Amino acid sequence: MYFYSERVESINRERLITNERLLQNTVTRSLADDIAQHQQSLRLMLANLSSAVQVASGNDINADHVQAPELRALLETFVSSSSDLAYATLLNSEAKGISAGRIAPDEFLQREMEHAYNAAREGRAYSGEALVVGSGKSSRTVMLVSAPIMYAGRFLGMIAAVEDMQFLIRRLQEVSRGGLTPYVIDGRGRLVAAASSDYATGQDMTNLEIVRAFEQDGKTQFVAATHEFDLTDGKKNTAMLGTYCRVNTLDWAVIVQKPRNEAYRGVYEMQRTARLLALLAVLLSIGISIFAARRITNPLEVLTESSRAIARGDFSQRVQLKSRTEIGELAETFNVMSEELEQYVEDLKRAANENRDLFMGSIQMLAGAVDEKDPYTRGHSDRVTRYSVMIAREMKLEEEFVEIVRISAQLHDVGKIGIEDRILKKPGALTPEEFDVMKTHTSKGANILRPVAHLKDMIPGIELHHESLDGRGYPHGLKSDQIPLLPRIIAVADTFDALTTNRPYQQARSGADALKVIHTLSGKRLDPTAVVALNAIYDRGEIRIPQQIMPMPVAACAEIAQPEAFRAAAAGEVAPA
Repeated sequence: MYFYSERVESINRERLITNERLLQNTVTRSLADDIAQHQQSLRLMLANLSSAVQVASGNDINADHVQAPELRALLETFVSSSSDLAYATLLNSEAKGISAGRIAPDEFLQREMEHAYNAAREGRAYSGEALVVGSGKSSRTVMLVSAPIMYAGRFLGMIAAVEDMQFLIRRLQEVSRGGLTPYVIDGRGRLVAAASSDYATGQDMTNLEIVRAFEQDGKTQFVAATHEFDLTDGKKNTAMLGTYCRVNTLDWAVIVQKPRNEAYRGVYEMQRTARLLALLAVLLSIGISIFAARRITNPLEVLTESSRAIARGDFSQRVQLKSRTEIGELAETFNVMSEELEQYVEDLKRAANENRDLFMGSIQMLAGAVDEKDPYTRGHSDRVTRYSVMIAREMKLEEEFVEIVRISAQLHDVGKIGIEDRILKKPGALTPEEFDVMKTHTSKGANILRPVAHLKDMIPGIELHHESLDGRGYPHGLKSDQIPLLPRIIAVADTFDALTTNRPYQQARSGADALKVIHTLSGKRLDPTAVVALNAIYDRGEIRIPQQIMPMPVAACAEIAQPEAFRAAAAGEVAPA
């Protein structure tokens, strides 16, 4: 019986130790994922701002152009969009530019900006060291993040943002409980942020064994690792249990540590209880001994199973265990941690949705800039987007592809930002030479957006929406199956809006008349499947053509100034919309 009791005690001790290690592992991974998500969000915001700057400036921010009011407004809006942004600057290739923010860069931050600018000139993004700006209660831990602005392989300038690390300090303070001490270090073992004010940003932490373990092994691993080590403070030596987890997007590590006597307190309590129960089992009976052992192991099995569920990502799991022992306290700690982790996951989802909204807002801003240049096509991008999405859904395409259609259609005419106003706003029909210039808007749009990695799937819809099934389209003269589905859908929506909109070369047609023209082009220039889908949507009355672009009564129509252009439109040769 004694040996059986010892065996049960050993098994339970190992389970409690595993649970404590799993708890530290879960905390470090959650913090590391949070930091990585935050960095990715900031990088995406910088990419969107860079695209907006390129569009607003026409890829020209040299000399005094960088001082343009619209660029300053973009920078100020960017800084005010998040409380985590303390400062931002836009520099051109001459290292001249503008800035906005609530802090003034000191000499250390200026030095970081020099490093970032040198990296940008080489076409590299840059993430700087953690620095402290200000003094006293107004001091803040910040980090510089920058990205180059490139166009056609040419360096235009740099966008840089100073991120306030207060969000990270708050997160570290949230998990600092029950003797757990969390902090973040960089690749050189220097402190980035900590929950306790006893540590200073930039402090050398390599005197700790757990930090040295990360420097030796953790930089090549993407999983969390737990170590036992000794912490020496003067003459006092404390046995510790610590875990580190590498931050994927940075050369950082999240570390949590806890005194071993606190981490394994449940183990010691379990040992005392197990020995007492073993003695009672010897005195009473084998049956009581087995019953007592089960009373110990069952709660631990519940706790272990709940821990495994949490490790699998089921953060809704709660431990239904009532106990006044350390095991019960550990169960309560797990429940609190599960609730916090569940909230963190929701926060990450919300942050992802906010990033998507910001992304879509940037896209609408680009499309709006194009529509504002041409009074004849104001609102055109929104209508083509609406028609394209309806066609894609009518074709039963996957929702993920429908989102690609939505973004590509919204930006399909973004290249017109590079077309001269004298051509874009010409009140009459275009000359052949002017029409050739107008046709370059598809390639210009693709070139503007190609540096943005998040838009690579949308490029075909922007570049190829004026291609024709018979090979008479532009810019490449592709035929039939050479043209992807994405630009085929947008081409049908674009043609329908062009025919139902008043233009310098034609009077707007009714929806029914426009469909007749489109049907004559089906299979010749336009995709038949997309045409059938458009017709079905229109027949159900789901398409509403705005009143201001509906055709005028026949009696009120003026004679078309350019009959050649009108005949081309009637034949389906619709000018770039």
